[in-house]
Amino acid sequence: MSHVLRLLLPLVLLIPACKDETVSGYAAPGAVYVLAELDGTPFPARATLTLPEAGHVAGEGPCNSYAARQTLPLPWFGLKAMSVTERGCPELAAEGMFFDALQSMTLAEVSGQVMILSNDAGREMVFRAE
Repeated sequence: MSHVLRLLLPLVLLIPACKDETVSGYAAPGAVYVLAELDGTPFPARATLTLPEAGHVAGEGPCNSYAARQTLPLPWFGLKAMSVTERGCPELAAEGMFFDALQSMTLAEVSGQVMILSNDAGREMVFRAE
């Protein structure tokens, strides 16, 4: 076996063992997280967050569905390339609060069925898995 191959083989063997270090690697598999509180107040509408695969976030706001990428390792959180459908509904004010808060989150904690997103400004979103 060549010298280079001997050096690379251990690295190649480690690749399948790599764990998803984003929030999706620590969340309950297949869970639908429902927003329970926004900044310490019960959220007045239904909004969800799911982690369908490594590095991806999706869910439903009070009116529209969304999807985004999230590739930062835990405990960091940040959404990129968010796409949102454009339907109207009576809960558009709650939806605006949800999306504004979600896009401002920078930290994530996952413990059992609870996910908490927060930021340095003191904002906090508490989700509970259904």
